[in-house]
Amino acid sequence: MTDKAAGHDDPPAEVLSEAAAAFGLLASAARLHLMWALSQGESDVTHLADRVGGALPAVSQHLAKLKLAGLVRSRREGRRQIYYIDDPDVVTLVRVMVGQLTARTRHTGAPVRRLRTMGG
Repeated sequence: MTDKAAGHDDPPAEVLSEAAAAFGLLASAARLHLMWALSQGESDVTHLADRVGGALPAVSQHLAKLKLAGLVRSRREGRRQIYYIDDPDVVTLVRVMVGQLTARTRHTGAPVRRLRTMGG
């Protein structure tokens, strides 16, 4: 049975392209860690750098990329820039993926299984 027959149309190419771009940004462990941290609540760059163990300039660059892509937003509080995820669906996506892998690792005691790459 095809998806169309089940009542599900394929998404437009532009939507798939945007989703691939978002997943591409989240393919970086550093950016995914930042998204995980921000899914727990808003934070400034200094606290994020401390939390993820990254250098302040590198964390700032990752945040700038995530912001440009529309995955995070920021607001100014005095001299600090506060970052947050403004899309609950992104929060859900990050929490589900990271949470499931964490739970699987704790349950089995085995390390997270790496995905196999297909040439290229």
